[in-house]
Amino acid sequence: MEHHRNDVFAPIDIDHVMERVAGGNETEVYRSDDHRFVVKLKGELGSRDTAAMLADARRMQQAARRFAACLGSRHAIPTYVVLSRDSEGFVHTLAIQPYLANARVLASIDWRTIDAAQRRQIGHDLRHIIVRAVGCLFRTGHLPDLYGRVSASAAERQRRKQLRYLPERIWSFLVKRTILHSQNLMLTAEQPPRLVLIDYDEVRRSQLYRAIYFLTRLILFGRDLIVIWQRLEHG
Repeated sequence: MEHHRNDVFAPIDIDHVMERVAGGNETEVYRSDDHRFVVKLKGELGSRDTAAMLADARRMQQAARRFAACLGSRHAIPTYVVLSRDSEGFVHTLAIQPYLANARVLASIDWRTIDAAQRRQIGHDLRHIIVRAVGCLFRTGHLPDLYGRVSASAAERQRRKQLRYLPERIWSFLVKRTILHSQNLMLTAEQPPRLVLIDYDEVRRSQLYRAIYFLTRLILFGRDLIVIWQRLEHG
C-alpha cells in the first residue's frame, strides 16, 4: 500500500499521512491509521472557490442520504462530507465512511468458495438492491451506481480516459461488468454477512447523457437478474 501526505487529510488524521487502499473512476480512497475510517478524495475536482465547494459538498451529502434511504439500512453505510484545504491551497470535498474490515468487493469473490445457501442469500439480496435502485430512479430521478470501476492510480485513471480506450470502456460497461463484478458493492465479514453499497455519488452530466445512461442501466439490470439466477440461485 502507498502512503500519501497531504494537508487535505487534516480533519481525520493528525500527521496528514494516509494509506491509499483503492481508486475508482474519479476517486482515490485512503484509510486512516487506526483503520476506523476511509476517506474518499476527488483530487481532480479541487477549487479555490470555497462557496462553490460548499455547495458541492451539500449536494454530495444530499445524494448520499438519498441513496442510503433508497437502499435501506441493511445495504447502506453512513457517509459524512467535509471541506478541507490541501497542501496547494485548493479546497476539496472529502467523503468519510467507516472502514469495513475484511469486507470484499463482489468483483474479488471466487464464487466457488461460497456455499450454495449463502450464494442464494446473496442472490436474493442483489435482486432486492436492484429493485430498490430502480425504485429510487423512478421516485427521485437519480440512480445509485451499483457497479463502479477500479484504477491502480490517478495516472492510470487519466490515461484510460483517453479516446483510444473508448471502445474498451464501452465493451466493459455493456458486457464485462455484470453486477457480480461490482466494485461498489461489498460483502461484509459479519455473521450473517451483508451486501452494502459504498459509493453514493450521483451522475454529474447533462440531462441527455443521464437519460441514455439510466435507460442503458435499466436494460443491463434485466441482464443481471438472469446472471444472478444462473450463477447464484439456480440449483
